[in-house]
Amino acid sequence: MADKTNFTKDEWALLLRSPMNAGMAITAAEPSGLFGLLKESFAGGTALAQVATDPNANPLVKAVVADFQTSDGRAAAHDGLKAELGKSTPTEIKSKTIASLREVTSLLAAKAPDDAAAFKGWLRQISQKTAEAASEGGGWFGGGVQVSDAEKATLGEISSALGI
Repeated sequence: MADKTNFTKDEWALLLRSPMNAGMAITAAEPSGLFGLLKESFAGGTALAQVATDPNANPLVKAVVADFQTSDGRAAAHDGLKAELGKSTPTEIKSKTIASLREVTSLLAAKAPDDAAAFKGWLRQISQKTAEAASEGGGWFGGGVQVSDAEKATLGEISSALGI
């Protein structure tokens, strides 16, 4: 099983950003206002927290989550996201985050093939939970759809980028 020592600093930073990229692709596909953004952000954070306490989670996934819980890990992810996505439009964010997930797929195939399926499945799960976190197209008192057509299309793009 792969861990941080199997990757360069930049490769590890890419893996650290990947859970956020999986969620941000969905959020950028159909921005849903402040409360929707908060719900969608919380969905990604919940996915990280669940792995930390799951004894059956993939070791590479657990290693990424453990490092993300450190100030250095969060700083590496934040700085990388800022450099990658700063001053981008939602359309550009969606495109860049999906491209980043393609890079993760290639990296995992090259350096962690035994962990690739579990890691990519985890990222896909994060994107699904993000899509389901906030209704789209409703008003203050509900309505709308759980997962919009734009989010469904983005989920398909994410699955394709991850090769699943």
